[in-house]
Parts: sequence; structure tokens; C-alpha cells
Amino acid sequence: MAGKQRHMFPGNNTPEGFFSYYQYILSQKEADKIFCIKGGPGVGKSTFMKKLGEELLNDGHDVDFLHCSSDNHSLDGIVLRDKKIAFIDATSPHVMVS
Repeated sequence: MAGKQRHMFPGNNTPEGFFSYYQYILSQKEADKIFCIKGGPGVGKSTFMKKLGEELLNDGHDVDFLHCSSDNHSLDGIVLRDKKIAFIDATSPHVMVS
């Protein structure tokens, strides 16, 4: 049985500047694992996360797909909330704080 998927934009540009809900997704304190994926533009970070998310869905896991605010076809990360695991784009300008 396939898992449930959610798609969201946890950050976005507004007339008042960038607004972020990233701190509410999965904090470093509550996460069991956070995988930081780094690489230059166009090397496949987002494609890797999309394919990984699809495989995890097919295996029955619930997956949150975190879309990039400046490019809705690109992912900033995926989260398996039940496993407390996140895969995130850790290339600038993405920043994680504890």
C-alpha cells in the first residue's frame, strides 16, 4: 500500500520579505536523522529527492515534499515524519540552525 504524500511551500517571498515555516517541520532536536545534500546547480539534488520520495511512498511511508519558493519544480527537501528523518538541500542559500 502506498503512503500518503503532502506537498508544501514551507517558505515564501512576501511583500514584507521572506517568511519561513521551516522551523515547524522537523527540528534538529526531534529528528533522528537529517541528511544534508550538497552540490552545485543542476547536479541532481532535487531529482534525487523526488525519486527517493517516490520510492518511499511506494514502500508505504508517508512523505512530505518541501517545494522551493522560487521554483515549484525543485525540492528543498523531503521529510518522513513517522521516522523523524529529513533529506534537505544544504547548498547555499539554504541554512539550518539548531
